[in-house]
Amino acid sequence: MALFCRVIQSSDLPEILDYENRKLVETMPDEQERTLHSWHVRWRPESLGHYVPLGWSFLARNPELTSAAEPEGALVGYFIAQPVLFFDGQTQSLWVEHLSYSSLQSRDELCELAYRLCREKHFQRVFFPNVTGVANSVAGFRPEPWQASVICVKTTRT
Repeated sequence: MALFCRVIQSSDLPEILDYENRKLVETMPDEQERTLHSWHVRWRPESLGHYVPLGWSFLARNPELTSAAEPEGALVGYFIAQPVLFFDGQTQSLWVEHLSYSSLQSRDELCELAYRLCREKHFQRVFFPNVTGVANSVAGFRPEPWQASVICVKTTRT
């Protein structure tokens, strides 16, 4: 099954927030704890409002799963990112601020999409958050640890 990936539009924000809140309810049953935690998450509305208009954030949908909101299928993952110029000795890099997924396939396809996008646009590196499983998704691209919470993948030969 192939996933449908596209740039996140501002009209997708309510669905993304609902997706993340549903995931949060599964991991944190206490409402007060969820509220406190939601003030510091990377997917809060202010953060999405910054990253989405830049045009470097993508979502993945599974066309085999029906969605009342979208004919493209159910949301199964997304990442928010921005280009960073003249960072860490490189001319252009892509900083993936947050990656969220509900299946291994969506995680792998979104990581590969970010990598291929950087190659196509001649960026030198892509920085991924070092969350569970991302290292497995980018293992074929020879990732390097950049910091404890970030994985760096070179997208050029140098």
